[in-house]
Amino acid sequence: MEAYKVPAMDSECEFVEKKSRFIGHVWVCETEEEALEHLKAMRQQHWDATHNVWAYIIHGGPARYSDDGEPQGTAGMPVLEVLRGAGVENVCCVVTRYFGGTLLGTGGLVRAYGRAARDALQAAGVAKKQLWKRLDLILPYSYYERLRQETERFGGVVADTEYSADICLHILLPADRSADFAARITDLTRGAVTPIETGEEFRAVPMDC
Repeated sequence: MEAYKVPAMDSECEFVEKKSRFIGHVWVCETEEEALEHLKAMRQQHWDATHNVWAYIIHGGPARYSDDGEPQGTAGMPVLEVLRGAGVENVCCVVTRYFGGTLLGTGGLVRAYGRAARDALQAAGVAKKQLWKRLDLILPYSYYERLRQETERFGGVVADTEYSADICLHILLPADRSADFAARITDLTRGAVTPIETGEEFRAVPMDC
Protein backbone atom coordinates (compact mmCIF):
# COMPACT_ATOMS: atom_id res chain seq x y z
CA MET A 1 0.00 0.00 0.00
CA GLU A 2 1.37 3.36 -1.07
CA ALA A 3 2.29 5.93 1.58
CA TYR A 4 1.12 9.53 1.28
CA LYS A 5 0.55 12.63 3.43
CA VAL A 6 -2.83 14.00 4.56
CA PRO A 7 -3.96 16.73 6.97
CA ALA A 8 -3.75 15.52 10.56
CA MET A 9 -7.13 17.09 11.38
CA ASP A 10 -9.67 19.67 10.21
CA SER A 11 -8.82 23.30 10.92
CA GLU A 12 -9.89 26.93 10.55
CA CYS A 13 -7.99 30.20 10.84
CA GLU A 14 -8.49 33.81 9.80
CA PHE A 15 -6.80 37.17 9.40
CA VAL A 16 -7.57 40.63 8.06
CA GLU A 17 -5.67 42.16 5.16
CA LYS A 18 -6.46 45.79 4.29
CA LYS A 19 -9.92 45.43 5.85
CA SER A 20 -10.73 42.25 3.92
CA ARG A 21 -11.42 39.26 6.16
CA PHE A 22 -9.94 35.94 5.01
CA ILE A 23 -11.05 32.66 6.63
CA GLY A 24 -9.11 29.53 5.70
CA HIS A 25 -10.57 26.04 6.21
CA VAL A 26 -8.90 22.66 5.72
CA TRP A 27 -10.55 19.23 5.89
CA VAL A 28 -9.50 15.64 5.43
CA CYS A 29 -11.63 14.05 2.68
CA GLU A 30 -11.37 10.60 1.16
CA THR A 31 -13.41 11.30 -2.00
CA GLU A 32 -14.28 14.10 -4.37
CA GLU A 33 -17.88 13.90 -3.15
CA GLU A 34 -16.73 14.68 0.41
CA ALA A 35 -14.76 17.68 -0.85
CA LEU A 36 -17.80 19.01 -2.68
CA GLU A 37 -19.91 18.56 0.45
CA HIS A 38 -17.47 20.74 2.41
CA LEU A 39 -17.63 23.36 -0.33
CA LYS A 40 -21.43 23.29 -0.29
CA ALA A 41 -21.47 23.69 3.49
CA MET A 42 -19.15 26.72 3.33
CA ARG A 43 -21.28 28.37 0.66
CA GLN A 44 -24.31 27.92 2.89
CA GLN A 45 -22.56 29.07 6.06
CA HIS A 46 -20.88 32.05 4.39
CA TRP A 47 -23.65 32.87 1.93
CA ASP A 48 -22.94 36.59 2.37
CA ALA A 49 -19.20 36.34 1.65
CA THR A 50 -17.72 38.01 -1.39
CA HIS A 51 -15.85 34.84 -2.46
CA ASN A 52 -15.53 31.21 -1.41
CA VAL A 53 -12.35 30.15 -3.19
CA TRP A 54 -11.50 26.46 -3.09
CA ALA A 55 -9.09 23.70 -4.07
CA TYR A 56 -8.87 19.99 -3.36
CA ILE A 57 -6.59 17.05 -4.12
CA ILE A 58 -7.81 13.45 -3.91
CA HIS A 59 -5.27 10.62 -3.67
CA GLY A 60 -5.44 8.67 -6.92
CA GLY A 61 -8.11 11.09 -8.15
CA PRO A 62 -8.58 14.67 -9.35
CA ALA A 63 -7.03 17.95 -8.25
CA ARG A 64 -9.33 20.92 -8.88
CA TYR A 65 -9.68 24.57 -7.92
CA SER A 66 -11.85 27.65 -8.45
CA ASP A 67 -11.19 31.41 -8.22
CA ASP A 68 -14.91 31.93 -7.47
CA GLY A 69 -15.04 35.31 -9.17
CA GLU A 70 -11.58 36.60 -8.25
CA PRO A 71 -9.27 37.49 -11.19
CA GLN A 72 -8.06 34.36 -12.94
CA GLY A 73 -5.02 32.78 -11.32
CA THR A 74 -5.05 34.97 -8.20
CA ALA A 75 -6.97 32.77 -5.76
CA GLY A 76 -7.73 29.10 -6.46
CA MET A 77 -4.36 28.31 -8.02
CA PRO A 78 -2.34 29.80 -5.12
CA VAL A 79 -4.40 27.69 -2.72
CA LEU A 80 -3.84 24.56 -4.81
CA GLU A 81 -0.10 25.28 -5.03
CA VAL A 82 0.14 25.50 -1.24
CA LEU A 83 -1.44 22.05 -0.94
CA ARG A 84 0.83 20.63 -3.63
CA GLY A 85 3.88 22.25 -2.08
CA ALA A 86 3.11 20.58 1.25
CA GLY A 87 2.68 17.24 -0.52
CA VAL A 88 -0.72 16.56 1.03
CA GLU A 89 -3.56 14.63 -0.58
CA ASN A 90 -7.12 13.79 0.41
CA VAL A 91 -7.42 17.43 1.35
CA CYS A 92 -9.97 20.17 0.70
CA CYS A 93 -9.29 23.85 1.38
CA VAL A 94 -11.80 26.69 1.16
CA VAL A 95 -10.77 30.31 1.68
CA THR A 96 -13.67 32.64 2.38
CA ARG A 97 -13.22 36.37 1.74
CA TYR A 98 -15.33 39.25 2.99
CA PHE A 99 -14.28 42.27 0.93
CA GLY A 100 -13.29 45.25 3.06
CA GLY A 101 -13.47 47.99 0.43
CA THR A 102 -9.76 48.18 -0.48
CA LEU A 103 -8.46 46.46 -3.63
CA LEU A 104 -5.45 44.24 -3.00
CA GLY A 105 -4.19 43.98 -6.57
CA THR A 106 -3.08 40.81 -8.31
CA GLY A 107 -0.01 40.23 -6.17
CA GLY A 108 -1.88 41.03 -2.98
CA LEU A 109 -4.60 38.52 -3.77
CA VAL A 110 -2.07 35.78 -4.53
CA ARG A 111 -0.29 36.42 -1.24
CA ALA A 112 -3.48 36.64 0.83
CA TYR A 113 -5.07 33.45 -0.53
CA GLY A 114 -1.77 31.61 -0.28
CA ARG A 115 -1.34 32.76 3.31
CA ALA A 116 -4.86 31.67 4.27
CA ALA A 117 -4.23 28.19 2.87
CA ARG A 118 -0.81 27.92 4.54
CA ASP A 119 -2.12 29.09 7.91
CA ALA A 120 -5.03 26.64 7.80
CA LEU A 121 -2.79 23.75 6.77
CA GLN A 122 -0.26 24.62 9.46
CA ALA A 123 -3.08 24.61 12.04
CA ALA A 124 -4.23 21.21 10.77
CA GLY A 125 -0.79 19.62 10.82
CA VAL A 126 0.35 16.82 8.54
CA ALA A 127 -0.04 13.07 9.00
CA LYS A 128 1.54 10.22 7.08
CA LYS A 129 -0.87 7.55 5.86
CA GLN A 130 0.80 4.21 5.29
CA LEU A 131 1.14 0.66 6.61
CA TRP A 132 2.51 0.80 10.16
CA LYS A 133 3.73 -1.99 12.39
CA ARG A 134 2.74 -1.75 16.06
CA LEU A 135 5.66 -2.65 18.32
CA ASP A 136 6.17 -2.68 22.09
CA LEU A 137 9.55 -2.01 23.67
CA ILE A 138 9.98 -2.91 27.34
CA LEU A 139 13.14 -1.27 28.58
CA PRO A 140 15.01 0.05 31.63
CA TYR A 141 14.79 3.80 32.24
CA SER A 142 18.45 4.15 31.27
CA TYR A 143 17.63 3.14 27.67
CA TYR A 144 14.64 5.45 27.25
CA GLU A 145 16.18 8.46 25.50
CA ARG A 146 18.44 6.43 23.22
CA LEU A 147 15.66 4.12 22.02
CA ARG A 148 13.25 7.02 21.55
CA GLN A 149 15.85 8.63 19.28
CA GLU A 150 16.34 5.36 17.38
CA THR A 151 12.58 5.12 16.86
CA GLU A 152 12.55 8.60 15.29
CA ARG A 153 15.64 7.80 13.20
CA PHE A 154 13.79 4.87 11.61
CA GLY A 155 10.76 7.06 10.84
CA GLY A 156 8.66 5.79 13.74
CA VAL A 157 6.61 7.58 16.37
CA VAL A 158 5.99 6.85 20.04
CA ALA A 159 2.21 6.47 20.28
CA ASP A 160 2.09 5.94 24.05
CA THR A 161 4.38 5.40 27.04
CA GLU A 162 3.70 3.39 30.20
CA TYR A 163 5.82 3.90 33.30
CA SER A 164 6.26 1.24 36.00
CA ALA A 165 9.33 -0.71 37.14
CA ASP A 166 10.41 -0.51 33.49
CA ILE A 167 9.17 1.65 30.63
CA CYS A 168 6.93 0.28 27.89
CA LEU A 169 7.02 2.22 24.64
CA HIS A 170 4.13 1.57 22.27
CA ILE A 171 5.51 2.62 18.91
CA LEU A 172 4.37 2.77 15.31
CA LEU A 173 7.00 2.06 12.67
CA PRO A 174 6.84 2.05 8.87
CA ALA A 175 6.25 -1.59 7.97
CA ASP A 176 9.14 -1.74 5.54
CA ARG A 177 11.62 -0.67 8.25
CA SER A 178 10.43 -2.82 11.14
CA ALA A 179 12.86 -5.73 10.55
CA ASP A 180 15.91 -3.44 10.37
CA PHE A 181 14.68 -1.55 13.44
CA ALA A 182 14.27 -4.75 15.46
CA ALA A 183 17.77 -5.88 14.51
CA ARG A 184 19.20 -2.48 15.44
CA ILE A 185 17.51 -2.41 18.87
CA THR A 186 18.54 -5.98 19.68
CA ASP A 187 22.13 -5.22 18.69
CA LEU A 188 22.25 -1.83 20.44
CA THR A 189 21.00 -3.25 23.76
CA ARG A 190 22.92 -6.54 23.38
CA GLY A 191 19.66 -8.45 23.54
CA ALA A 192 18.35 -6.70 26.65
CA VAL A 193 15.46 -5.21 24.66
CA THR A 194 13.63 -7.13 21.94
CA PRO A 195 10.80 -5.38 20.03
CA ILE A 196 7.49 -7.25 20.31
CA GLU A 197 5.22 -6.95 17.27
CA THR A 198 1.57 -6.53 18.25
CA GLY A 199 -0.06 -5.93 14.86
CA GLU A 200 -0.21 -3.65 11.85
CA GLU A 201 -2.60 -1.12 10.35
CA PHE A 202 -2.94 1.25 7.41
CA ARG A 203 -3.69 4.62 8.96
CA ALA A 204 -2.71 8.27 9.16
CA VAL A 205 -0.34 9.15 11.98
CA PRO A 206 0.57 12.77 12.79
CA MET A 207 4.19 13.39 11.86
CA ASP A 208 4.79 15.30 15.09
CA CYS A 209 3.17 12.62 17.29
